[in-house]
Amino acid sequence: MTELSFIHRYEPATDPSRPPLLLLHGTGGDENDLLGLGRMISPGSALLSPRGKILENGMPRFFRRLAEGVFDEEDVRFRANELADFVTEARKAYGLEAPIAVGFSNGANIAAAMLMLRPEALSGAALLRAMVPLSRAPAVDLAGKRVLMVSGAMDPIIPADNSKRLAASLSASGAEIQHEILTAGHNLSQTDLQLLVRWFAE
Repeated sequence: MTELSFIHRYEPATDPSRPPLLLLHGTGGDENDLLGLGRMISPGSALLSPRGKILENGMPRFFRRLAEGVFDEEDVRFRANELADFVTEARKAYGLEAPIAVGFSNGANIAAAMLMLRPEALSGAALLRAMVPLSRAPAVDLAGKRVLMVSGAMDPIIPADNSKRLAASLSASGAEIQHEILTAGHNLSQTDLQLLVRWFAE
């Protein structure tokens, strides 16, 4: 494994026509968590999967939070830029195009922050159970970027209006957004998987 600024796993593409994926785990996950998901939803894609650098009670995350659903926004900004720099490094090291982020929960939130702060780092994103990462969204041009957002109607962690606000904010910045609300909680379901497979097939 190449030494880069994040501990990570990398699997080279077996189908060069598929886009590379940046896999971003949820709280307590690591660089191995979403590799299986990545292989299922976009078979043959190169997979780049970093481990979050923040530890919360020993559990890796991508940025600090002050409480459940309350983010340290200064840290969000710093970490989103740090992760975007890692993507630049990895693209050079592995010869990749800009990846599509596939993030779950905390990973989806950092991916949304990257879209807002460093849009050039990603070609699109699939945000699973994402929340608004920054209370004041910076003005950014996301024209041409496809974003799939999948929320759970019974998610105890994310209020429905919060995910709708994020979808509206990304859409207002020009992203081609598809926001699906499932009869699900915070955890991923079979329906999430089917939606992802269909979205990547398009």
